[in-house]
Amino acid sequence: MTDPDAMTLREAYDNQLKAWVPDPLPVGVTVERDGPLSRVLGLDRGGFLSYRDLGGLTGAALDELIARQVEVFRARGEQVEWKLHGHDEPADLPDRLRAAGFVPEEQETVVIGPVAPLAAALPVIPEGVRLREVTARADLDRIVVMEEEVWGEGRGHLADGLEREIAADPQSITVVVAEAGETVVSAGWVRYVPGTGFATLWGGSTLEGWRRRGIYRALVGHRARLAAQRDRTLLQVDASDDSRAILERLGLVPVTTTTPYIYTP
Repeated sequence: MTDPDAMTLREAYDNQLKAWVPDPLPVGVTVERDGPLSRVLGLDRGGFLSYRDLGGLTGAALDELIARQVEVFRARGEQVEWKLHGHDEPADLPDRLRAAGFVPEEQETVVIGPVAPLAAALPVIPEGVRLREVTARADLDRIVVMEEEVWGEGRGHLADGLEREIAADPQSITVVVAEAGETVVSAGWVRYVPGTGFATLWGGSTLEGWRRRGIYRALVGHRARLAAQRDRTLLQVDASDDSRAILERLGLVPVTTTTPYIYTP
């Protein structure tokens, strides 16, 4: 990666976001430290492992760190995600995770860009669609119905996790639905990361019949305006290939990749 802007943005990401954990924590969620790792327990889908870097650990010492995580979550009977970035060191970390029983899922691209241009753009919402900010459990359940239709798998954990997060700190997250009549056709949420210049965007799934109409773009712009109102200057997204193309056209820059490595007892 040679783009100086991308390098500057990645440095900001590493310093402010990469090892971030929620504070305050949702009910039932705890954080433990294990060397360079933060181990988050009790999330809606099990556990999560994050770090700024691994402190130079290699070889047997790194294998021991990985093995301790496996043992913790094997004992709990919960799956755990190790969030691996494309610029993580050492280079053989993916091989060591696979050897310990972690399985890689689909790679995404971390994209980052300035809030201001997106917040200033006039929203273009398709006729018959409205954007609405929601907090009620009934609306979160309607998001799950949409997500399950898009992905063809159970997503009930999503409503549980968002509900707990909103309850823990309603000022740290905004959930937005795109509705056509009584149907949620798309949804996304924005997290305002405390102590940083970042807002992070999540969700964005859209029912097949409503794609390519600008709904995702409108959701991005709406959430950018919310971020600007809270004095955030940068937007970050873990982008799929489909959303990455849209986000790059909106001015966000790819800075690294991220791959969930999942251990399931």
